[in-house]
Amino acid sequence: MRLFLVWLALLLAAAPTFAQSTEDLLPVTQAYQLSADASTPGLLELHWKIAPDYYLYRGRMKFQAGAGVSLGAAQLPNGEKHHDEYLGDVETYHHSIDASLPYTVSAGTTRLRLSVQYQGCHEVDPKICYPPHTEQIDLPLPAGSAAMQPPPPAVATRSLGAALQAIGGSSSATDDAALPPEQAFRFDALAQSPHQLLLRWTMPKGYYLYRDQTRLTLSDAAGLSLKPAWPAGTPHHDEHYGDVTVYFGELDLPVTVEGNLGDRRQLKLDASFQGCQQGGLCYPVMDRSVSIDLGGGSLSDDVGTPPAASPTIEPAGAPVSLGLIAALLLALGGGLVLNLMPCVLPVLSIKAVSVLESGESRRSARRHALFYSAGVLGSFAALGGGILALRATGHALGWGTQLQQPLVVGVLACVMLAVGLSMSGVVQFGTSLGNTGAVLASRSGPAGDFFTGVLAVVVASPCTAPFMGSALAYAFAAPMLSALLVFLALGLGLALPFLAIGFVPALARLLPKPGRWMETLKQVLAFPMYLTAAWLVWVLANQRGADAVGLVLVAMVLLAMTLWWFERSRSRGTISRLAVVLLALATLVPMLLLSQVPRPSRSAVTEQGVVAYSPQKLTELRAAGTPIFVDITADWCVTCKANEHTVLDTQSFRNLLKRTGAVYMKGDWTDVDPTISAFLQKYHSPGVPLYVVFPKNGGAGRQLSTVLTSSLVEQALTEASR
Repeated sequence: MRLFLVWLALLLAAAPTFAQSTEDLLPVTQAYQLSADASTPGLLELHWKIAPDYYLYRGRMKFQAGAGVSLGAAQLPNGEKHHDEYLGDVETYHHSIDASLPYTVSAGTTRLRLSVQYQGCHEVDPKICYPPHTEQIDLPLPAGSAAMQPPPPAVATRSLGAALQAIGGSSSATDDAALPPEQAFRFDALAQSPHQLLLRWTMPKGYYLYRDQTRLTLSDAAGLSLKPAWPAGTPHHDEHYGDVTVYFGELDLPVTVEGNLGDRRQLKLDASFQGCQQGGLCYPVMDRSVSIDLGGGSLSDDVGTPPAASPTIEPAGAPVSLGLIAALLLALGGGLVLNLMPCVLPVLSIKAVSVLESGESRRSARRHALFYSAGVLGSFAALGGGILALRATGHALGWGTQLQQPLVVGVLACVMLAVGLSMSGVVQFGTSLGNTGAVLASRSGPAGDFFTGVLAVVVASPCTAPFMGSALAYAFAAPMLSALLVFLALGLGLALPFLAIGFVPALARLLPKPGRWMETLKQVLAFPMYLTAAWLVWVLANQRGADAVGLVLVAMVLLAMTLWWFERSRSRGTISRLAVVLLALATLVPMLLLSQVPRPSRSAVTEQGVVAYSPQKLTELRAAGTPIFVDITADWCVTCKANEHTVLDTQSFRNLLKRTGAVYMKGDWTDVDPTISAFLQKYHSPGVPLYVVFPKNGGAGRQLSTVLTSSLVEQALTEASR
């Protein structure tokens, strides 16, 4: 035991990176390799490649324009927030950073010249920070940039004055001429249901809308209030407002009407908002008023939008118009189908063995069924309550998003390993497998059945079964009571097979008789648990890389050692039991370190022939008249992987793309990505997978089923290419 404790101390002491001497410090241009790309007119792309153990400060970046160049606000991603002992609260970048800098040039300018200043540190002891470093950029201007003019000073302010009058007759957006407000920020609204509105702002390329400068009110509607559900926007630093959130291109804003509508058939909504032309004009606050028909969704705009334009605003994806009864039936069917999904089958094997062990005892079978169902229903109720609580505070939550957190993935991998070790006989928590409680409860009896149901819900969340999508979309936007009923219906569907076995004797008699073969079956069923743990470690590798995998593997070894020694310490004294506690605490150390592993940089193109999803790229392809197949997926989504294996990763699908001239665009939601979250919200999707096909000649995207077939995809792409 003493030797083991010495080994453990050495293991933990070796975890930090060894200190390096200052002689090993890299030159600043090697620690932070800056490259620039000016191939896009009016936009300079900057990329820093940051060496391991080095970081850059977000707030220490400065950009100074050269002769004939005017710079807009730099678009910088959010950094990692922490408290610096010298600079206070800061944001830093590791590994790499991509930034964009809009610019305009005066007539006669042929080269883009500017200076870029940045500062960073070497974070391994001893911590050493470089002084601010400045690099000069001198690049030829791309075609079409030389004629660009900087905006006149009178236009570049928030007071339009005569500038708006000068551009009032303009009918198209250019890089140096601002559009009239009605064309730059088109505003539409409709009612998806009496209590659910959809507001849409449509902006040409290069225009953006401020989130926090938007105000929504109802006229002559005492007792009613509006609750918008803002999607994730683009972080932006504004010289007047500071750090703000803005929206480019198109903004779909779901708004809930709270209060008693009574017999109202119409609402009058007043909207005030403000936006800018990127690198140019900033408009004053604009006011629009619309009358919304709560029955048919028709729209009339009191400030000049013609009524004939109202049919063009269609909710992106499926509107939340499903009735409660239909949603409950779909949820029940979806929960039932979940039992057949590969993510749930490993845990269901636990329940299957426990039911078989109950033998001919109807009372025992009913007890298993009831407490397992209670665990399932309680978990779904808790999940629904959490989603409603987050929704009430303005946050959005998708189905399965807990697996975007590396700590959750690591803990689940350890839980699956512990389940497998119990089934293999390394450790016993009770007299039967059904009493293990999925290794979450050490007590025998109902607690084991209850926590098996809890674990079934946890591992079911990465799966999206048929019928579930519409039901979850309804629940994520429905009133509180209706949403909770939908989640309980999902749980009832998941628990239904075991309820039927427990309470229908004819079904129970179809089960094989218990015997010695049960122990062999129990040990065989341990291997799906090990495979599930391996799959979760693979997900973690894609989220946080090799460092995270190493930490979770150390935790799994320590967990196995803890359970092994726990079993041996049953007949031993206090010191042996204390060693179990110490081992359990040691297991927590790598799990806590797991949350500190930085996110690795991702490639712009996921694989050959696949374009990484971005709103800008999607807009460009649609403007070029290209049919597009958008696939929003995640490594932890088992349904996504099944669709890829059977349909999307096949030669027939690649041939279909060539035949139709379509582009395959993929968005990876394995980790948190606000841009992809906004796309999911736009199409009312509760999670992944999401498949949307955009036709070549414009028009709304067609949302496909979460379970794909080759014929379904072929039909959708063929129609989109016509």
